[in-house]
Amino acid sequence: MALCGVYGAIIASASLIGGWLPGRKTLSHKQFQTLISFVGGLMLGVATLHLFPHAVHEAGAGSIDRICMAMAVGILVMFFLLRAFHVHHHEADPAAPGNLEESHVHTAECDHSHHHSHGPGASPFGWVGLFIGLGLHTLLDGVALGIAMQAEGEHGALAPGLGTLLAVALHKPMDSLSITTLMIAGKWSGRARLIVNLVFALLAPLGAAVTLLGASELTQSSGVWLAYGLAFSAGIFLCIALADLLPEMQFHSHFRWRLTAALLAGMAVAWSIQFLEPSHLHAG
Repeated sequence: MALCGVYGAIIASASLIGGWLPGRKTLSHKQFQTLISFVGGLMLGVATLHLFPHAVHEAGAGSIDRICMAMAVGILVMFFLLRAFHVHHHEADPAAPGNLEESHVHTAECDHSHHHSHGPGASPFGWVGLFIGLGLHTLLDGVALGIAMQAEGEHGALAPGLGTLLAVALHKPMDSLSITTLMIAGKWSGRARLIVNLVFALLAPLGAAVTLLGASELTQSSGVWLAYGLAFSAGIFLCIALADLLPEMQFHSHFRWRLTAALLAGMAVAWSIQFLEPSHLHAG
């Protein structure tokens, strides 16, 4: 649990930084999309190179069909969450100072055929739906972290759940940034933004801690749930990664090589984490 506390502090700090950024520093559209590509590659790598293989290892090769079903359920749960709350548009405010030259307003260079703005809405309460959707999203991220820590810790990993931690910690600033940007557009006070940012920052650590506390008890009676939990988490990460990465092919062809390099860098980081894990988890 001590390690869970450290991981929770890292995630909460990253989330708080993301919520603090709007109004202080604005990333250009190109910088923002590069970061999304890197984190998307990292989440894709964690899902396919860590969570899913670990699930198969826990359940055994004979259970591969049920493992795939659990992963499919994870994909569908996250898909319906994203669809219901429309929560996965992490775009800095195009109208913010310093971002006008690369705002997400379609031009010939962007190879776009229609207009879709990612700017904040006009309603002063427009952030509430986003907060609810991203709050459920981040709780599931915390659950994934807790499951990964339990599974990898049982096998003596040097840093159990490290890949999942990196994916969650690097993704949370974009979520909290989105919420705070909408609150600024709605003219909410700095104190209100701080309170909302603090609550949001604690959701993933809370999900991880509760999952980890329950995991040790459940594992003693049956370890099968752990395999399904890992596969479910892999599905969640796959859906998040693809929701971030697939729009790039249609909307960001103007700097495709930069985004491709960032994607591959994220995958490379996920792949390299295996050297901190027991070798039998990645045996052929």
